[in-house]
Amino acid sequence: MAVRKKRLADYGLQSERTLMRAKGPSVFERELGADELEERLALTTVEKAVAWAQGYSIWPDTFGLACCAIEMMSIVSSRYDVARFGAEVFRSSPRQADLLIVSGRVSHKMTAPLRQIYDQMLEPKWVIAMGACASSGGMFNNYAILQGVDKIVPVDIHVPGCPPRPEALLEGIVRLQEKIHAGVPPAYEIRGVAE
Repeated sequence: MAVRKKRLADYGLQSERTLMRAKGPSVFERELGADELEERLALTTVEKAVAWAQGYSIWPDTFGLACCAIEMMSIVSSRYDVARFGAEVFRSSPRQADLLIVSGRVSHKMTAPLRQIYDQMLEPKWVIAMGACASSGGMFNNYAILQGVDKIVPVDIHVPGCPPRPEALLEGIVRLQEKIHAGVPPAYEIRGVAE
């Protein structure tokens, strides 16, 4: 069984030369070699390129409320260096951020400011719930603490722990980047925004 060598047309390039099947490979394709064509050329789509750029240029907006915030602050130190993942630009304005890291317990009084910050963020936007308190209320099962921020904002990634170590938050950021690169839409597009 003969294996047909790949040509540029097999990768989706729609030009007059590549669509002519009667003609053989072009001089460029012969010089490059069919086996190394995919390795030597950057063949992609605009959607994949935009997802790659979005994944490696996440600008977090911090919403630190309790002990988890100390662990979140340490990811910018030289020991953990979140800059390796393209998320080092912590913004103090929600209008310049596209990732909201909610770290710590959220009281019912803080739900309105949390929702206001989320609404002011750029789109597409993502949310990481850091720690047991932000994810489910943690050990504070009472009237004053919100039992999970997903009741106010749609959450993309839950980082478990009480408090989670900085490595766990970095893992959550990496998992979020993988979702972005795979083309998974943000949580507000999948589940809708809580009212």
